[in-house]
Amino acid sequence: MSITRYLYYEDVAGALKFLSKAFGFRKHGAQVAGPDGKLSHAAMRLGDDLIMMGCPGPKYKSPKRLGQTTHCLYINVDDVDKHFERAKKAAATILEEPKNAAYGQRRYGAADPEGHQWYFAQEIKTGAGKKRGGRRSTPGRNT
Repeated sequence: MSITRYLYYEDVAGALKFLSKAFGFRKHGAQVAGPDGKLSHAAMRLGDDLIMMGCPGPKYKSPKRLGQTTHCLYINVDDVDKHFERAKKAAATILEEPKNAAYGQRRYGAADPEGHQWYFAQEIKTGAGKKRGGRRSTPGRNT
């Protein structure tokens, strides 16, 4: 993995709990507390992929507080429908129900409590177990 996404959260400890429960991420490595005792840095894994997160301080505004989307993450999973049910059960804000996209992937969209948008997808298999489409895609594109 060449690129590691670093996300800002006002509540890093809350993000750890939510991402684990809703999306299946697992804690990874050391966690760091700030001078106020609140968690200020952590990392999580989903499969072989890593995300890091931290709280940049009181001036930071989450996408939810800004009232707008700042980015989204697009993550491939083995079973998107099963993953969707997990996220829904954990009260993730569902942005898009699972659907097949024209570029060969089945995906759904969800937002975490601070408004970060997540799209989870899997390649659609065609015929004799062959996968259709590539692993690159454009999240948020109308399909």
